[in-house]
Amino acid sequence: MTRVLIVDDEEKIREMICKYAKHEGFETDEASDGMIALEKCETNAYDLVVMDVMMPNLDGFSAVKEIKKIRPNMPFIMLSALGEEYDRVHGFDIGVDDYVVKPFSSKELMMRIHAILKRVNPYSANQDQLVVDQMVIDYSARTVTIEGKRIQLSPKEYDLLTYLAKNAGIALTREQLLQNVWGYDFFGDDRTLDTHIKLLRKNLGEYSKYIVTLRGVGYRFEKTN
Repeated sequence: MTRVLIVDDEEKIREMICKYAKHEGFETDEASDGMIALEKCETNAYDLVVMDVMMPNLDGFSAVKEIKKIRPNMPFIMLSALGEEYDRVHGFDIGVDDYVVKPFSSKELMMRIHAILKRVNPYSANQDQLVVDQMVIDYSARTVTIEGKRIQLSPKEYDLLTYLAKNAGIALTREQLLQNVWGYDFFGDDRTLDTHIKLLRKNLGEYSKYIVTLRGVGYRFEKTN
C-alpha cells in the first residue's frame, strides 16, 4: 500500500489531510515538525511526503534537503501560507515536486498526490487495475469484470469493493468502512454496511469468497483466498 507522510505543525491540518488520504486508500503517518519527519524517514519507507514550510525545530525546506540526502528519490509536495514566487522557485530548486498554497482544497491535494505517484512510479504506485484470478477491477473506468463479463454494481457497491481491494490483507473495522466509503458525516448504522456487503457478494458470485467476514471487527479482502 502507498504510504504518505504528512508533516505540519498544525494538528487539524494533519488530521484533515490524513482523512482524505485514507479515503483514497493511502496509509498515512504524521510528523509535527521537520526534525521528526527526518527521523521518521531515516527508519521508515514512504512513497511521498507532504511537507509544510514554516515549522519549529526544522523548517520544511531544510527538512527536504536533509531527507534528500538519505532518500534522494523521495517525492515532495510543499504546503505554505506564503505565495511568494521566491519560495516556489526555492522549493523546486531543492527537488520539490509540487507546491500548494494554503488554504487549499483537500481534493486538489489528493489529485496532485496521485499525479506525482503515477509519474515517479507508474507501474506500482497507483495501479489502474487490480486483477484477482479472472476478476478485473478497473479503477479508471469504474468497472468490474469476471471472466470477461461486466458485473453490474451500484456506485456504493463499487466503492466498497475498491476500498476493500485497495486495502487487501488489512482488517478493516465497520467504522473504517462506513467512514471511508459512506463519508465522514455518515450517521447510519452497521445494517447499511451489512446490506451492501450481502448485495456485493451476491453480484460477485463465487468471487465473493475474497471478502472475508471478521466477526466482531469488520471485513478483509483476501487475494489468496
